[in-house]
Amino acid sequence: MQLITRKFNVNEYHRMAETGILTPEDRVELIRGEIIAMSPIGRKHAAAVNRLNYILSKKLGDKAIVSVQNSIRLDNYSEPQPDIVLLKPRSDFYESKIPESEDIYLVIEVADSTIKYDQEIKLPLYAENNINEVWIINLNNKSLEVYRQPQDKIYLEQQKNVKSISPLAFPDITFTINEILG
Repeated sequence: MQLITRKFNVNEYHRMAETGILTPEDRVELIRGEIIAMSPIGRKHAAAVNRLNYILSKKLGDKAIVSVQNSIRLDNYSEPQPDIVLLKPRSDFYESKIPESEDIYLVIEVADSTIKYDQEIKLPLYAENNINEVWIINLNNKSLEVYRQPQDKIYLEQQKNVKSISPLAFPDITFTINEILG
């Protein structure tokens, strides 16, 4: 016997938050219609996100909005919360709408216990929704993975153990793995 599951769309997901079914203490994200509990944030993970926020904000200035652990809407059934997203500047700072694929320069995931989830679940979802560039900071082996050129559910360009990189949207600004990891 096959079990039948019920998928939620983003509007239903938001109504759950509005009515108190989901609370701010519930660390969850909507992935392909399923509400996924997110791992607790550890010290190293938090420090890496804080460091990235500082470095990106300092180097990019007003060229991008650095969004930290906020939702992005990819389609009607997915609203993940990446660790860092570089967004195209808007005067309302996305108060009037949740950022969507066309608003995004770069998604960065910081991973330790979530490395497989980020690589096998979220990365294909980002590619499928035409996120041009994704970085995964792998805290386990202290490395940077860079994914570019989305096509279907994969990235045609994949680089592992990157030592320095310039985001596609900002080719004149370089970041090193030592800078990112401290």
